[in-house]
Amino acid sequence: MTETVSLRALALVCTLTPSPAPSSSELMARQVLDALADHGVTGEVVRVVDHDVRPGVQIDMGDGDAWPAIRERLMAADILVVSTPTWVGHMSSVAQRVLERLDGELSETDDSGRPLVAGKVAVTAVVGNEDGAHKITADLMQGLDDIGFTIPSQSGTYWNDEAMGGRDYRDLEETPEAVASTTATLAANAAHLARLLKADPYS
Repeated sequence: MTETVSLRALALVCTLTPSPAPSSSELMARQVLDALADHGVTGEVVRVVDHDVRPGVQIDMGDGDAWPAIRERLMAADILVVSTPTWVGHMSSVAQRVLERLDGELSETDDSGRPLVAGKVAVTAVVGNEDGAHKITADLMQGLDDIGFTIPSQSGTYWNDEAMGGRDYRDLEETPEAVASTTATLAANAAHLARLLKADPYS
């Protein structure tokens, strides 16, 4: 498939900070979307904490639950980006809730019994001024894979401050080269895989 084939991405930003306050997780998510745009992918950002996403493992928890509207945007996308900060070495509680709500997709299947998200690609972005990015990436990818998403090669980008540091990613004067190159590789691999799956879905 060529890059003329239209692809869409949705970035779910799992910061604990509501808009309009700055967010390092949103900055990195937007950098991922910018890198995907280089491969003809259009994208949008949802800061999950701005919406009343109820706890649970169903696609609709009722009573004003905001997840069904977010899910509609997810189902229209080919690539999912999950971006989370690191808190005490773990993904944010918002990111955990996103995984829990995505668990509802296991009961939403096509005629072959596959989850409706099968064929969609998922990638991750993690920021923090403490250690934990590799563990968070592993947990996110395992969960997303279990739910039915396809994980590309080298599809996790991250930034950690130096040990015992206190900087935020958004406070850096420029993006470190290692992060920029990792994000670029993530985007290239995600777009490539998404196009392959769109042309030749799982049978």
